[in-house]
Amino acid sequence: MSALSTSSGLSGHKWGILLVLCGAIFLEGIDVAMLNVALPSIRADLGLSTGELQWVMSAYVLGYGGFMLLGGRAADLFGRRQMFVLWLTVFLLFSGLGGFATEGWMLIVARFITGVAAAFMTPAGLSIITTGFTEGPERNKALLIYSGTAAGGFTIGLVAGGLLTAVGWRWVFFAPVVLSFLILVAALAFVPKSARPDRSGQHVDVAGALTVTAALVLTVLAVERAAHAGIAASAGTFLAALAFFAAFLVIERRSAEPLVRLGIFRNGSLVRANLSGMLFAAGFFGFQFLLVLYLQELRDWSTLRTSFAMLVIGVDAILSPTLTPRLVNRFGNAKMIVGGLLLAVLSYGLFLPLGADWSYAAMFPGLIILGLAFSLAYGPLTIAATEGIAEQEQGLAGGLLYTSFQFGAALGLSAVTAVSVAATHGQTPAALLDGYRAGLLVPFAAAVAAAAISAFGLRTRRGVEPSSAVVATGERVEVPVSR
Repeated sequence: MSALSTSSGLSGHKWGILLVLCGAIFLEGIDVAMLNVALPSIRADLGLSTGELQWVMSAYVLGYGGFMLLGGRAADLFGRRQMFVLWLTVFLLFSGLGGFATEGWMLIVARFITGVAAAFMTPAGLSIITTGFTEGPERNKALLIYSGTAAGGFTIGLVAGGLLTAVGWRWVFFAPVVLSFLILVAALAFVPKSARPDRSGQHVDVAGALTVTAALVLTVLAVERAAHAGIAASAGTFLAALAFFAAFLVIERRSAEPLVRLGIFRNGSLVRANLSGMLFAAGFFGFQFLLVLYLQELRDWSTLRTSFAMLVIGVDAILSPTLTPRLVNRFGNAKMIVGGLLLAVLSYGLFLPLGADWSYAAMFPGLIILGLAFSLAYGPLTIAATEGIAEQEQGLAGGLLYTSFQFGAALGLSAVTAVSVAATHGQTPAALLDGYRAGLLVPFAAAVAAAAISAFGLRTRRGVEPSSAVVATGERVEVPVSR
C-alpha cells in the first residue's frame, strides 16, 4: 500500500480503485430501489399473492442481513479482492436469473442468493478502502465519496426503476447485469492483487457462523412477520432468535478464532456508529416507504411521478463528496453526525402534520432537509465505525456496520407498517391518512434516539477533536482522535 501521508489527494490508480468500489455499492443501491417500484408490475405478471410479494423483498434482506458478518470475516481470511470479485460474479448471475423467473418461488430464490452475494461483496469492498487508503484525510475522503455514491444509488434507482418498469419489469433485473459486468471487468483491471492472507492456525468459526446467521435471519424474519403474521408467531420466532444469539455468545467466548471478537465492542466509536446507523436506516427506509404509499395510494400519483418527486433526496450524492469533507475538517466527525441526525429529526417532524392534499412545494423543505441529513451523517458514520480498527479486522468492522444498516432498514419497514396498519380503521382517504400520520412517528422517534446516542461522542477532552480531520483542499492537518 502506498501511503500518501502529506496529502488527501488521490493518485490516478487509487481513483480507479475507488470508482470500481463506488460502482459496486451504487449497483447494490439501485438494485434494491428499482425492485421497490417494480413490485406491483411483478405481482400482476406472475400472479403473486401479497405474502409472496413480500417475500420477494424479504428474501433479499434475509440473505443480506443474515450473512453479512460471515462475509466480513471471509474478506479478512480469504482475501478482499478474491471475495469481492467472486461474489460480484454471483451477484451478476443471479440478478440476471431473476429476470427470467416465471414462477414466484424462482424469483424469491434468486433474490435470496443475490442478497447473500451482496453480504459477501459489500464488506469486502469497504475493507479494500479501509486497508488500501491511508487512515486520516485520504481514507476519509474515499469513504465520503463511497458513502455518497451508495446513497445516490438508492435515490437514482427509484427513477431508473420507474423508467425500466414502464418498458417491462424484467429489465429491472437485466439492467444490473450489464452494470455488474462492467464493474467486474474494471475490478480485474484496477483492484490490485494482494498476497494470500496467512491463515496458519486460523479457521472459519463454523459454529459461530451458523448460530449468528440463524439468529440474524430469525430476527429479521420476526420483524418482518410482525406486520402480518400476528404477535404470537412473531414472538415465537424472536425467542428462537434469542436462543441462537445466546448460543453464539457462548461459542465466541470459548473460540480461539471467533467470528466476532467480542472485545471489538469496547470501541465506543464503533458501538455508537452501529447503533446510530441502525436507527438512522430504520427512519430513512420507513419514511420513504410511507411516503411512496401516501403519494400512490392516497394521491394517486404514478410510479414515475413519485420517483421524480423523491429525487431531491439524492442531493446527498453531490454533497457527500464535496461539502461534507470540508465541514468534517472544520467541525469534526462527531459534530457532523449529530448535526445530520438532528436535521433528520427536523425533516420527519415537518411531515408529522401531513395533509390529505399537500402540494409538492409543501413537501419539498422536508425532503431537501432529509437529503442534507443523509449527506452529513452517513459518511461520517462509516468513518466512525471503521476508524482505529486493526487492519485484520476491517472486514469485520464493515460487516458489523452494514449488518446494522440492513437490520435497521428491516426494523423500520416493519415498524412503520405495523403502526400504520394498527392506526388505520377503514379504507377511506381519512383513515389512510390517519395511518400514515401515525406511522411517521416511527422515523421521527428513531432519529431522536439516534441523535441522543451519537451525542455521547461529543464528550471529549478539552482541545481534542472527536475525529481525524478531512481536508478537501489537499492540505493535511493532524487532529488527534478521541474515543
